[in-house]
Amino acid sequence: MQTKITKFDGTRQFLMTIIGRAYPRVVGALRDLNWVFFDTFLPLLTSAGYVYVYRSLGAPQEYVGFVIFGGAMLAFWMNILWTMSSQLYWEKETGNLALYVASPTSMMAILLGMAIGGLLATTLRASMILVIGSWLLDVQYVVMDPWLLFAVFLLTMVALYGMGMMMASLFLLFNREAWHLANLIQAPTMLFSGFYFPVKVFGFWPAMISSLIPLTLGLDAMRQLAFPSGASLGFLSVQAEVGILALLSVLYVDGSYFVLKYMEGRAVRYGKITDRLS
Repeated sequence: MQTKITKFDGTRQFLMTIIGRAYPRVVGALRDLNWVFFDTFLPLLTSAGYVYVYRSLGAPQEYVGFVIFGGAMLAFWMNILWTMSSQLYWEKETGNLALYVASPTSMMAILLGMAIGGLLATTLRASMILVIGSWLLDVQYVVMDPWLLFAVFLLTMVALYGMGMMMASLFLLFNREAWHLANLIQAPTMLFSGFYFPVKVFGFWPAMISSLIPLTLGLDAMRQLAFPSGASLGFLSVQAEVGILALLSVLYVDGSYFVLKYMEGRAVRYGKITDRLS
């Protein structure tokens, strides 16, 4: 009995690769529910510390909402840092990277699948942090344009995960230093992206440099759209921040494509992917 072999065109193969890599992350998050405690309750403790500091200083109630928003968006940054940027390095350590490079599919599709699977699971975690934190700490929102708020969130995710795909290849170049690099940039990003306070306090140029990380402008724009006094504490206007986020989306997604092509070419030419040829 002969086995029928189904051949896929480029588009269908690309889409099936995305689904194939997204599926394990979504199913894994539903099968192992330990993260409900570790990824929801523990981040809320960190956010609660900042909330009580603001309340002890008599800060406006909006600052409590800023902290909860930042705590929810922190879940996306941790997902980018540890399950996107470091992913190819871990795949190399476990022996899967060679299979990815040798497979007839695209590395871009593989990373997109990882990104979409991680995005769905992380969105569930971030939503729980936002809902539970807002309920416990009595945060009030005034959203005048929910569709614009949702569009800003989606644009932020496109730019952020495009950045994550590009960082995945760059981390791979550094080989064993990827772990140290991830640890190195974790705390500075939490500070300069303004997870727990308006980034406007840094001044124009430091905040502008911090805007290279999409979460900086995404958080700022969403806060402006979700709180009555958000606009007065915003860094730039929402329209300007949306335009910059769109530019960053194109820059990081295109950049990830070219970096991945370089990495694949390096693997074929030298038979290895490291920061050294020897």
